[in-house]
Amino acid sequence: MQQLNLPTYKFRIKSSENKLFIFDIIRKKYVILTPEEWVRQHFVWFLIEEKNYPISLIAIEKKLTINKLTKRTDILVFNTEGNPDIIVECKAPSIKITQDTFDQIARYNLKLSANYLITTNGLEHFYCKMDFENERYLFLKEIPIFKKE
Repeated sequence: MQQLNLPTYKFRIKSSENKLFIFDIIRKKYVILTPEEWVRQHFVWFLIEEKNYPISLIAIEKKLTINKLTKRTDILVFNTEGNPDIIVECKAPSIKITQDTFDQIARYNLKLSANYLITTNGLEHFYCKMDFENERYLFLKEIPIFKKE
């Protein structure tokens, strides 16, 4: 798998029927190792190891309904009150982060009202803090380290 612009972590990877699988500590199971999953797993570990987010506050592929369509967030981080705090949209490294990517995560956020939006392809990461009052994003260099509220 491709080297990403994220720290390296020790993943549990196995091969079965000519496919590679990676262990997801959030879902507690092996999942098919696609390029997007490689990015997602790195970013989950980044949130846990570098930003101190508790595993118990992280969900993967959380369902939501938008205009009668079922969608799934790649990574959803909750605050200690159980409200959405961060939405992360992961793309494969070969996929460029575009306005469409931001539009997708913004649509999710109309429903979830998270404070932070992150888009990443593992090589580029865009961090935004929501300014709900002025209805815009504020781009950040980093997301904050987790602090208990």
